[in-house]
Amino acid sequence: MWFEKSNEEVLKELSTDQHNGLTSQEVENRKEKYGLNMLEGKKPKTMMRMFFEQLNDPMIFILLGAALISGFMGEISDAIIIAVVIILNAVIGIIQESKAEKALDALKKMSTPKAVVKRDGELKEIASEELVPGDVVILDAGRYVPCDLRLVETVNLQIEESALTGESVPVDKNANLKFDTNEIPLGDQKNMAFMSTLATYGRGVGIAVGTGMSTEIGKIAKLLDEQENEQTPLQKKLAELSKTLGFGALGICIVMFIVAIIQKRDFFEMFLTAISLAVAAIPEGLPAIVTIVLAMGVQKMIKENAIIRKLPAVETLGAVNVICSDKTGTLTQNKMTVIKFYGDNVLGNINDLDIKNPVQRLLLENIVLCNDATYSEESKTGDPTEIALLEAGVKYDLFKKGLNEDHKRVNEVPFDSDRKLMTTVNKYDDKFYVMTKGATDNLINLCNNAYINGEIVPLTDEIKDSINKASISMSNDALRVLGSAYKVLDSEAVNINSLESDLTFIGLVGMIDPPREEVKDSIAETKKSGIITIMITGDHKNTAFAIAKELGIAEREDQAIFGAELDKMSDEELARRVKDLRVFARVSPEHKVRIVKAFKSNGNIVSMTGDGVNDAPSLKMADIGVAMGITGTDVAKGAADMVLTDDNFSTIVAAIKEGRNIFNNIKKSIVFLLSCNIGEIVALFFAILFGWATPLRPIHLLWVNLVTDSLPALSLGADPGDPDVMKEKPRDPKASLFAGGTGYFLVLNGLLIGILTLAAFIVGIKVYTGDANLFPLFPKGEISEEALRHAQTMAFVVLSVSQLFHSFNLRNPRKSIFQVGVFTNKYLLASVLFGIFLTDVVITVPFLANIFDVWDLNGRDWMFVGILSIIPLVVNEIAKIFLRAKDNA
Repeated sequence: MWFEKSNEEVLKELSTDQHNGLTSQEVENRKEKYGLNMLEGKKPKTMMRMFFEQLNDPMIFILLGAALISGFMGEISDAIIIAVVIILNAVIGIIQESKAEKALDALKKMSTPKAVVKRDGELKEIASEELVPGDVVILDAGRYVPCDLRLVETVNLQIEESALTGESVPVDKNANLKFDTNEIPLGDQKNMAFMSTLATYGRGVGIAVGTGMSTEIGKIAKLLDEQENEQTPLQKKLAELSKTLGFGALGICIVMFIVAIIQKRDFFEMFLTAISLAVAAIPEGLPAIVTIVLAMGVQKMIKENAIIRKLPAVETLGAVNVICSDKTGTLTQNKMTVIKFYGDNVLGNINDLDIKNPVQRLLLENIVLCNDATYSEESKTGDPTEIALLEAGVKYDLFKKGLNEDHKRVNEVPFDSDRKLMTTVNKYDDKFYVMTKGATDNLINLCNNAYINGEIVPLTDEIKDSINKASISMSNDALRVLGSAYKVLDSEAVNINSLESDLTFIGLVGMIDPPREEVKDSIAETKKSGIITIMITGDHKNTAFAIAKELGIAEREDQAIFGAELDKMSDEELARRVKDLRVFARVSPEHKVRIVKAFKSNGNIVSMTGDGVNDAPSLKMADIGVAMGITGTDVAKGAADMVLTDDNFSTIVAAIKEGRNIFNNIKKSIVFLLSCNIGEIVALFFAILFGWATPLRPIHLLWVNLVTDSLPALSLGADPGDPDVMKEKPRDPKASLFAGGTGYFLVLNGLLIGILTLAAFIVGIKVYTGDANLFPLFPKGEISEEALRHAQTMAFVVLSVSQLFHSFNLRNPRKSIFQVGVFTNKYLLASVLFGIFLTDVVITVPFLANIFDVWDLNGRDWMFVGILSIIPLVVNEIAKIFLRAKDNA
């Protein structure tokens, strides 16, 4: 580890000269050995590969087989319709997948385009890609770090590393540090500078010790590159469903072959029957409908300030029961803010400061004047801590520009990380005020007096004790504490070395990156919904716990843990411990990935929120990664499934609510389609089992599955959400889609629809043949083509229209259609009416009637099929009355 080595050891090991740098020849040699300072990535998939991957599904295999057999048997229209379904589904999948991961591209773009180096004894500005290990790199304020550096010289150097470590405050760097252990978190390696972080103050010189994929950013890129996209719970269930339906269809076909052989049926008829059963068993429109319903959910999410990058994320949201959230910028404002002060023996909130009190006013003037940041309504530049101090003055109209005009700076002693102090000399009328601010311990040692009650009094032990108690109180609240002191001079002509002596203590200010105001309520709502919130941050443990406690994330200190402690745990031990932990502090990107894995290993559906480069691997590892849209880096957005456009944690809660409703709607669509398909299977199976003619042709089943059923299924996907959905616990991702009685509902309604279809078929035969006897159910002997066509038409219409009316049953498992409201889903009502209209068009327009081989029904036929078709709705409404009575008992 480079941070363990001294400057001399680093220079010797890399064979470089700090003053002259590498020679041009040595640079060329090292380029050949180490390559360019760039990040690598996977080769993108070809369109052909993506197309064939979309076809790798049991449901698709069966449809392909059905299409081929249909073509060979001369059923060209059936084969074309099936082929169109397959191609459409593949195209939708390719379009979605072509929105490929952009995380690695974003990482590459983050590399700074230029770097200042010493080579051949001269300073040169080169492209950062040209850097090699051993290069001597010059850093100054405002410049991005071009690669990983071991610092060998620093002058007040501060580097903002929040994008990499998650720490909200710039880190003071010290080239002379050397660590005796390799168990030092990334954020505490203060003699190192890391690629793509930003120097905000001072200057430094570093030796390139890591380039390209060997940098800390490179390790993150490798983590992103190695991770494979996992399937969401719904995708896994649909995959299982596809296999089940596939094997079921094959099983039914085998049984039918055996029955057909026993019945000595025609071989050609046997194949057509098998195709019919395969088509009936598989809801061809299901993949497309699920995709479209998810896409509609995406549009709803946009209104909730959430952009969904990957469609399955909509469904995953509904199952989330653990939210792992980055602290900086997600739970907090990512902006240092002064929230407390101590002055004139008063410890209080900054909003309660009395500007008319001379001591408290001077405290504000001190932190505004002894300050190098600049502030205006248009822009704020400088160190975040100093900007926070200026903003405290702005609250009380102490604009820095105005103060500078009245109290111009005439001298200064810049901040130094060893002294931890800064001093300015400002003109007050004919006097000169020495304004000093800095670390409390250092400052008090330079003070002889204190400013209390408008008077300067000796700094007694009792006063010191009061100051220390105030400082400790602020520190216990995880505040960063700064002290202020001053003295008055008669002349500006004074030895600069004597400015920081014989000072008078004024007061203290305490600052923190505060929580977002709305987050506390959101976390309380997630608790009620059975969702656990976890804080993961690069900040120190006490700061993290203080924020977590205030937000209601954690209650006890033993619920917080350091990243270094995670290194000592195995994955199995972490998986056991993680159940009782709520705060993870001082963590690295690798730690975040382990934490997410640990929660997932316990069967949780995990969401990870974040905005920095350091969050990218864990965002991708989580079941759903959520990036911040405003403050988030391109890398985080590229790795995430969802991006919040308002950077508001509360938006996650709204998105989860929407996700739960969308999942419920998808389930409604799936159950509707499957119950309809069971009805088709029942009708075919029993007709063939009893030796009857086939009641439905393959093209009838394709039309019902792709057109008649699809419109109501899509409309159910747009059903209004349940306002009480967040009162429920997160659904169990392992639970079946058919849990909670859904399976019984599905099968019973399928049986009902199938029996009604068979009834229409039998009556159609009897009506056409003039057979008035109900028994035997089926006439003996040969049935004419016209009679069969009439009966198949009636079966086709009953199957279509009964399924349309059945869609109303899916809106709520308990409430009546009148309680839910017939007109609350106008899309569904329109779909049912339009479906009936299309069915009528198919059987009345001669051209279509010939393609579908159907008969134009008369008024008596329509009255009969209408009565049969409405029975599923009536039966379910009666059943719901008994279910509600049982619930209320």
